[in-house]
Amino acid sequence: MLVMTQPPASTSKLSRILFGMLAYISLGIGLIAIVVPGLPTTEFILLAAWAATRSSPRLSAWLENHRLFGPILCNWRNGKIIARRAKVSATVSMLLCAGLMLVMLDHGWPIYLAIAGMILGNLWIWSRPESLTQPT
Repeated sequence: MLVMTQPPASTSKLSRILFGMLAYISLGIGLIAIVVPGLPTTEFILLAAWAATRSSPRLSAWLENHRLFGPILCNWRNGKIIARRAKVSATVSMLLCAGLMLVMLDHGWPIYLAIAGMILGNLWIWSRPESLTQPT
């Protein structure tokens, strides 16, 4: 399903450029996050999609129709859903990253701040629904 949306007509050329930069940078970080433990893939892809809708119909359509990112975006738009598999993957990734940081780096406040951020991010991820709730 090809979805093409136009950026809002009231958007200036400068804001479209800035949103476009944000979209491509977020997409790049999201792609890197697929293989780097501790970086949240889903959040960067959601940010890229949001910025793309304000800047690049082509990038927005590509994300919407991508075999990996499309379902994530569809779930998010249809009830702010994050699949259990993504939640488990994020949790394992964050635990691995936190463990590596604690073993390999000096235990200073930046390490604890990063781990606190991962904990907060993980709590937020697990607070999202995993499927649409059916009315009874």
